[in-house]
Amino acid sequence: MKALRWYAAKDIRIEDLDEPKAEEGRVKIKVKWCGICGTDLHEYLAGPIFIPVDEPHPITGEKAPITLGHEFCGEIVEVGEGVTGYAVGDRVTVEPVLFDPNSKASRRGLYNLCDKLGFYGLAGMGGGFSEYASVPASIVHRLPDSVSYEQGALTEPAAVAVHAVRESRFEVGDKAAVFGAGPIGLLVVEALKAAGAHEIYVVELSAQRRARAAALGARVIDPASVDAVAEIVALTDGGVDVAYEVTGVPAVLQQSIDCVRIQGETMIVSVWEKPAPIHPNQILFKERHLTGILGYRNVFPATLALMEQGYFKPEDFVTRKIALTNVIEQGFTALIEEKDQVKILVSPEMS
Repeated sequence: MKALRWYAAKDIRIEDLDEPKAEEGRVKIKVKWCGICGTDLHEYLAGPIFIPVDEPHPITGEKAPITLGHEFCGEIVEVGEGVTGYAVGDRVTVEPVLFDPNSKASRRGLYNLCDKLGFYGLAGMGGGFSEYASVPASIVHRLPDSVSYEQGALTEPAAVAVHAVRESRFEVGDKAAVFGAGPIGLLVVEALKAAGAHEIYVVELSAQRRARAAALGARVIDPASVDAVAEIVALTDGGVDVAYEVTGVPAVLQQSIDCVRIQGETMIVSVWEKPAPIHPNQILFKERHLTGILGYRNVFPATLALMEQGYFKPEDFVTRKIALTNVIEQGFTALIEEKDQVKILVSPEMS
């Protein structure tokens, strides 16, 4: 079968691999769609970040080269020994978090903060950028009948957005700001809408991405034209209740702190490639809160339920669908060079 393999930064390759088997406790999935994640792009441009290189990952026992892809869904075509509750033909999406159930964090229910944390498609075991994937049955979720495979591939990044809003101090009727209208930023806007936001401000340089944020109902701000912080503070009479930093750009972190009200909160959602300087007094003098989230936990069912209600529609976020064989040129390269791209879905079935 064809699969996309990561060897090093700027070195990913389409290779032929043997099809995986549904070993004990696992299901074999025929992959329908897999999304290119910002983390995949970070690994391509500046990795390794999550990918084990020098030592095997403590859970998978594998190290690079590994098969990429963790935002995926598909159809179960084989069920391994000991698996109950799933059958051949089931439509499923994958929650790709790998963790040690005996770790201190996992015992507290915080499995995404396990000190041995890994991700299927980043730490070994297989990946969604392949024709088939063998996945532990414990990390699959059945897709509701009304949720398409395209939506199924959006479940993982949408879960990040849902978790970010849930873990923040946001309350129904609050005002929020989102810095960055890439895939996760736009999904945060959608999650805020579902949570009952009164006003949502989106700060984004790209005109195309601002247009997408506006179409979702956000008030957009071009930071190249105005002082984004001053604009938000003026429009909200002192600042938003919660700001979400979703760019990973060092200068933006300070802006996302400065635009929140007294005792407001800034939530860091981005994965960072390098340190970001901030001025602690901007937190201290207004008793602001600064926190962050890593991935998600226990939100896939709620995310799928929101999809059943009409949230996270693919047409609002997906800008291109491509074949697996074209994933490097039309996928990774396009996301680097074409700023109007948001979410690109990849299919092993397309030619």
